[in-house]
Amino acid sequence: MFIGHFAVGLAAKKIAPKTSLGTLFLSAQFIDLLWPIFLLIGLEHVRIDPGNTAFTPLDFYDYPISHSLLTVMGWAIGFGLVYLLISRYPKSAWVLALGVISHWLLDLVTHRPDLPLAPGSKTFVGFGLWNYYAASVLVELTLFVAGVIFYLRSTIAINRIGRYALWSLLAFLLIIWLTNMVSPPPPNEQAIAYASLLLWLVVPWAYWIDRHRRVAEKPE
Repeated sequence: MFIGHFAVGLAAKKIAPKTSLGTLFLSAQFIDLLWPIFLLIGLEHVRIDPGNTAFTPLDFYDYPISHSLLTVMGWAIGFGLVYLLISRYPKSAWVLALGVISHWLLDLVTHRPDLPLAPGSKTFVGFGLWNYYAASVLVELTLFVAGVIFYLRSTIAINRIGRYALWSLLAFLLIIWLTNMVSPPPPNEQAIAYASLLLWLVVPWAYWIDRHRRVAEKPE
């Protein structure tokens, strides 16, 4: 799942209006932002295996540090605590911790059984939505549209930047998602890692957008 994770960050703005969209995106995508770093330093691995599922040619056979249930819980607690220490907003800290966990839960729905419960665990889980191409597209696109609607109802642009930068970001995410669906498999693990690192650019982009929007007093 890709845009579905960003949907969580967009929707969470309604629950945590004091928290920037950049921080909400960072929490919802946190383990996928760590993952390419772990790939590059050799702590985790991915295999290119066309036909692994109907939706993706990637075999996520080794990512216990970023994507096991136990470590994700640890990342979530750490993320929430760091934010709490900085901001003193307990509610937002909880929302951000849950944002990290939401990533694993959405992966649980989409992935085949390749998510470990803990590093070293021989038990892997996944409901396998990716085995059904059309259903995968429909579910993820529905989540994204819902997230956009929640964010638009929760915030109002205060200038042109707040309006057009948001729509450009949303279009960028959709283009990446669509491109990934129609592109040939990547050549190697390093190419996947470097391409995935580009997602870090979305975080400051979202901070920039949020500075040019304000929280709506009433739902629009």
